[in-house]
Amino acid sequence: MGLPALRAFRSLKEITMGIADKFENKAEELKGKAKENAGAATNDRGLENEGEADQAKAGMKQAGEHIKDAAKDLTDR
Repeated sequence: MGLPALRAFRSLKEITMGIADKFENKAEELKGKAKENAGAATNDRGLENEGEADQAKAGMKQAGEHIKDAAKDLTDR
């Protein structure tokens, strides 16, 4: 495999991994929102807090992805 092909493969791998990470983070955020709503509906403050924590964790991961994307954009120039 030549150098251009290797770069293209690495780039494709990075793109697909990035998409998978973003999908997982969004799923975690939605799961947290569902827990929060279920906790609110059943007056279960513990479940509500757990949902809020899941959403915060997903948000932090998403922020990390944005930083990684921005760094990648800078190095691609």
